[in-house]
Amino acid sequence: MRILTRGSLQRLLKLTVVLGSLWMVLRLGFPEKGWAPTYILRYSWLEYTDADGSPEKIRLNVTHWTFNRHLLGRIPFGVDSILFIYSQFKLSRKYLPFPLSKEEEDFPLAYSMVVHNKVQNFERLLRAIYAPQNIYCVHVDNKSEASVFFAIQAITSCFENVFMVSQAVNVVYAAWPRVQADLNCMADLYNASTKWKYFINLCGQDFPLKTNLEIVRKLRSLKGANSLESETMAGEKKWRVSNVHQIVDGEIKVGIGKAKEPPPFNLPILSGNAYIVVNRGYIRSVLEDNRVLALIEWAKDTYSPDEFLWATIQRIPGVPGSSTILPSGE
Repeated sequence: MRILTRGSLQRLLKLTVVLGSLWMVLRLGFPEKGWAPTYILRYSWLEYTDADGSPEKIRLNVTHWTFNRHLLGRIPFGVDSILFIYSQFKLSRKYLPFPLSKEEEDFPLAYSMVVHNKVQNFERLLRAIYAPQNIYCVHVDNKSEASVFFAIQAITSCFENVFMVSQAVNVVYAAWPRVQADLNCMADLYNASTKWKYFINLCGQDFPLKTNLEIVRKLRSLKGANSLESETMAGEKKWRVSNVHQIVDGEIKVGIGKAKEPPPFNLPILSGNAYIVVNRGYIRSVLEDNRVLALIEWAKDTYSPDEFLWATIQRIPGVPGSSTILPSGE
């Protein structure tokens, strides 16, 4: 008996929607001779259950969508455009179809979004930060329910500039896999487009307080600098990087009685936030700079590495947008 992998199921789901969409268009588009009423395609619901057991629904296509022979003549039947019904999701949810200004069009952004449940929250976040010139990588925790994965996959399939990460991991918070999830999206975003200017990482519970235009103007004012915390690590936090920590049964085990080696290149380990705003050059350094790559390897058995890794990279000389001057008193 052949067992379907998640990737196989994903492709099967998309093929099913494509064939179903084509069948419906063909069936509704050819009424009997002499009879040309308006046809109604009612919306369908994509259902899933959250981890807390509460059912939620996502409406995938427009509530009332009319078909007639005139419309049929304008329906594109190419292989890449048969998802005609899926395209209505963007219209019904009012996603922006074009850049709202030349200023925004010339300053595209790249977003990493790490989520594990609450698909409706994710969709609201995506809609709030969405702009067609931007690019979005979505990492769904490998431990998430299959219904959550397929719901988010269905949503991302509606967009050319929104995609699922190429390699998802089992996220363990306060441990290395949380960083790996962002790293995998960083690599995908870097390789997918050369146009974006800044990278912003988010989680599924975030929500913007500024419009895309306001964000773009703030980032322009940085003149290539990065925006993230980077300060001396407080003494009570140094155990996070001075001892070896391991993942046991899907959870981080604090300390195993083994001291860590000093960091590579005598880099000072600094403290900061897990969420950052950095330029494209910073991401290139994360992916290619030998000093950064050595630091990444060193950090894999530390505690909560996302709260010091980006901050430490920010002070490495030569990293684009970095600052080698520590705050006063450090």
